[in-house]
This record gives sequence, C-alpha cells and structure tokens, in this order.
Amino acid sequence: MNIAEVSKKYEISADTLRYYERIGLIPEVNRNKSGIRDYTEEDCRWVEFIKCMRSAGLPIEILIEYVTLFQQGNETIEARKDLLIEQRKQLIEKMENVKKTIERLDYKIERYEQSVVTKENELKRTDD
Repeated sequence: MNIAEVSKKYEISADTLRYYERIGLIPEVNRNKSGIRDYTEEDCRWVEFIKCMRSAGLPIEILIEYVTLFQQGNETIEARKDLLIEQRKQLIEKMENVKKTIERLDYKIERYEQSVVTKENELKRTDD
C-alpha cells in the first residue's frame, strides 16, 4: 500500500506519516524499486496503533520510547508493559477530570436553563 492509500485509510496526512517515520514513531517503511514507500500490514498496524494512542493524548516522546523499546526485542517486554500501565493510569486520571468538568458544565447549563424559565415566567406575569 502506498502512502496516499495509507493516508486515506487512516485519515492521517502523508506529511504526518513521513514525520512519524522520520522521528521513529513508526518503524522505517520499506520502499519499492522506484523509491516509493510500500506499507505492509505490519506497518499499517503501527500506524493504527500510533493513531489510536495519539488520539487518546499520549505524548509523542512516550510513543517513541515505546517503539524504541519494541525494536530492542523481548528483553524490553517488562519495560514496555510498565510504560503502557503508566500511560493507562494517566489516561484514567484525565478521564476522571473530564468527567468532573462535564458534570460542572451540566450543572452550569441547568442553572442557565432554570434562569431562562424563571425569566419567561416573570415576563408572562407582567403581560397579564
């Protein structure tokens, strides 16, 4: 699969894919005889993984560290697992903060809705 196809499939710009490869976020992609990137299924799994992790807010630096550890082989399994556990913990904390923020927004919205209803009722009484 060429870079345009991968870009379309995963809704990531070709520039972003090149950048991810350049900084080591995804392993180097093989090229065909013409020098055009030729993404394998394995490459696409990396793109999908990185897209998922980035959309969840994981920092690029953490993901580069993960990929580097992965490339070092099985002796880094425990370190990779620990890294993912820490990121999961941080995501859960973010989720809890987002949940609190949503609850506060809901409260504020409800107060404004009550205010509007109260104001409408006051206007109706003055019109009578």
